[in-house]
Amino acid sequence: MATLQETVNSRANTVLKGVKNFVIETGELSHFAGRFFKEALKPPFEFKELLRQCYHMGNRSLVLVGVTGFIIGLVLTLQSRPTLIEFGAVSWMPNMVGISIVREIGPVITALICAGRIASGIGAELGSMRVTEQIDAMEVSGTNPFKYLVVTRILATTLMLPLLVIFGDVIALYGSALVENLKGDVSFQLYFNTVFDALGFGDLVPASIKSFFFGFVIGLVGCYKGYYSKKGTAGVGVAANTAVVTASLLLFVVDFIAVFVSDIFYDL
Repeated sequence: MATLQETVNSRANTVLKGVKNFVIETGELSHFAGRFFKEALKPPFEFKELLRQCYHMGNRSLVLVGVTGFIIGLVLTLQSRPTLIEFGAVSWMPNMVGISIVREIGPVITALICAGRIASGIGAELGSMRVTEQIDAMEVSGTNPFKYLVVTRILATTLMLPLLVIFGDVIALYGSALVENLKGDVSFQLYFNTVFDALGFGDLVPASIKSFFFGFVIGLVGCYKGYYSKKGTAGVGVAANTAVVTASLLLFVVDFIAVFVSDIFYDL
C-alpha cells in the first residue's frame, strides 16, 4: 500500500513539475518576444546583418523547399486521382489541389521544413556562441548582442518564410500539373487557369498572413533556445533539438488559431 502511495505521489510530483516548467518556459518565451519588439524598434538598425541572414535563410533553403513542394504536388495528385476518377470528378483535380496547397498544405509543410533546418541552425549557432562565451564578450565590449544576433535573425525568418511558401506552392502546383499533363492530357495553361479561377481572396490572404507568423515563431524559438543555452557542449545539442520540437508544436498552434480566425472573417 505504501509503495502504491509513493508511486502516485511520485507521478503527481512529476506532473506538477512538468506543468511548472511549462508555465515558466511560456513566461520566459513571452518576455523574450517582448524584448525583441522593444529592441527591433530602437535604433541603430543592423541592416547589413539582416540582409546577410535573409540570404542565409532564404536562398539556401530554396532547393529543400522546392524539392519538398514538387514531391507534395506529385504525391497529392497521384493519391487523389483514382478516387476522383471513381466518382467522375477528375475535372475538379486542379481546384482541389490548388486550394489545398495554397490554403494549408504549402504553408504548413514549408514551415515545418524550415523549422527543421533554420530553427535548429539558429539554436546550434547561438548555443555555440553562448558556450564559447562570445555573447558574454560582446556584452562586455559594449555591443548589444541581442540586437545583432537575435533581432536580425527573427526579422529574417519573418520576411523570408512567406517568400519560401510562395516558391513552394508554385513548385507543388507545377508537380501536380505535370501529373495531370502526363496522365490526364491536361495542358499546363488550362491547369493553371483552372487553379487561379478556383482561388479566392479568402484563400490567399489568410495563408499569406499566417506565413509571417510561422516565420516569426521559427526565428523566435530558435533564438530563444540558443541564446539561453546551458553551458557545455551538450547544451548546444539540447538547444538545437528543443528548438525544432518547440517550433514545430507552436506552428500547429498558430495554424489552428489562424484557421479559426479566418473562419470568422471569411466564408471558408
